Amino acid sequence: MMLTSGVSKAMADAFQKSKNKPLAERMIIVLEAAQKAGGDIRGQQSAALILVPAKSAGKPWDERTVDLRVDDNPAPLKELRRLYTVHIAYQHMNNGDLAVEKNDMVTAMNEYNAAMKLFPQNLEMQYWTAITLINNRQLSKALPILKSVFSKDSNWKELTRRLPKVNLLTVSEAELKKILNL
Repeated sequence: MMLTSGVSKAMADAFQKSKNKPLAERMIIVLEAAQKAGGDIRGQQSAALILVPAKSAGKPWDERTVDLRVDDNPAPLKELRRLYTVHIAYQHMNNGDLAVEKNDMVTAMNEYNAAMKLFPQNLEMQYWTAITLINNRQLSKALPILKSVFSKDSNWKELTRRLPKVNLLTVSEAELKKILNL
């Protein structure tokens, strides 16, 4: 089904040249190289990427490290690449959350910043970064972030109002009022 005889060679070359990349990204690079070399003679419609460990831990329902799918899309590889970037951004957010749990704020902020760099338009990533800053007594750094988030979606302000009751935001009444007045 390959349009040209050069597709498989392009795939192999791309795989070899991307040795330093994570396997999931290498596979996307391979698919992009295949498409550039002609791809499937039938054109493009869907793409998927599922990555599991080489050795099962006996929980196949919980072992997919990457599970992305694009159905019925005119540019499925472009969309797969976008979804993979989102996936990696959320991995950084999760790593940041784990660092917060260990009270390692330097690592947490590095991870949150890496996430926001990959997915800058995501309000959730911006919001939780700001909340982490506040919980670490960096209110002045967090306020501009929250002001921007609140201006784009006021529901985040309502969530902020609820966080102190469940100990996810540790601020004084005066600080909370300052935040909510943004």
